[in-house]
Amino acid sequence: MPNGLAPSSTQQLTLFDEPQPPRAVSAAEPPLDFRHPSPHREITLGSHRVAYALRRSRRRTIGFVVGADGLAVSAPRWVGVGEIESALREKSTWILRKLHEQRERARRVDSARVDWRQGARIPFLGQPVVVVLDGRTTGAVLDSASASDGAALNLRLGLPPTAAPEQIRDAVQSWLQRQARRVFEERCALFAPRLGVQMKRLALSSAATRWGSASADGSIRLNWRLVHFALPVIDYVVAHELAHLREMNHSAAFWDVVRQAMPDFEAARGALRHDVLPVFE
Repeated sequence: MPNGLAPSSTQQLTLFDEPQPPRAVSAAEPPLDFRHPSPHREITLGSHRVAYALRRSRRRTIGFVVGADGLAVSAPRWVGVGEIESALREKSTWILRKLHEQRERARRVDSARVDWRQGARIPFLGQPVVVVLDGRTTGAVLDSASASDGAALNLRLGLPPTAAPEQIRDAVQSWLQRQARRVFEERCALFAPRLGVQMKRLALSSAATRWGSASADGSIRLNWRLVHFALPVIDYVVAHELAHLREMNHSAAFWDVVRQAMPDFEAARGALRHDVLPVFE
């Protein structure tokens, strides 16, 4: 069975924003309206209205889930609405904080959608790259001479100014995938000897739920979209998957192997959990 590294379900900050600690929604703030798309009931928590979905089940306790759709409550059939809403009020601080986080997450994901046109910005190895449409260019070329004092690099695409958004998106994605293979091969060649393992095959992945995976036969798969991150994050995923060639588990021994290659891997792992990548549509 392949082992692998899956993205966190809470990964929703843009690469160009400073991560902000979560904060609670307090009663002192202007009233907010949190509404589930299929609400059954509505309650006021503090000064905030919360319309929630209610599902009756055979479970013995009242359960709360705050997801992208809002608040969903599961409760035994024999529990009355008064008892359910009493439990909601008791947990109101947690519920409101999670609802606020989900709203902020949705806002950040929406802002990460790329408008595929001249001047579009995407992250590459943790740095902003600006798309430049240049019909005189063949293929796609990263203009390293365009950067100064930390300014964004220009990615020149051999497309006319009239190119359709889909053409621009596909050209950028193709370039990123080529760069991903180059970078991943270089980092695997660096870390494999450190860990005393031999990688037999490297493949790119487009998985929506996994950053990478490793198989006992020495095969490694890495999500091409890791190329958006800075090198320390890529190195962490590379070290993580190569470590599985020695320990096909997530035991203490496995994490010792990862630490052998990257003593400070925790910081890079945090970026995987908190950063959000541009939305390709």
